[in-house]
Amino acid sequence: MAADAVPRLTETLKAEAGDDRRIACADAFRIARDLGVSVADVGRACDELGIKVMQCQLGCF
Repeated sequence: MAADAVPRLTETLKAEAGDDRRIACADAFRIARDLGVSVADVGRACDELGIKVMQCQLGCF
């Protein structure tokens, strides 16, 4: 992942997760697509930020 994508990804995940620190799987995929990063990058960032991915259909997170 490009270094300039890290702050945008972090900011986006924090905003989406809110106070309960959770996002839906579909939102994680959308964030990856919108920011042009891999789903794996989103998953790693969620782990690092303590954000739990909920309603995961594919087991990617």
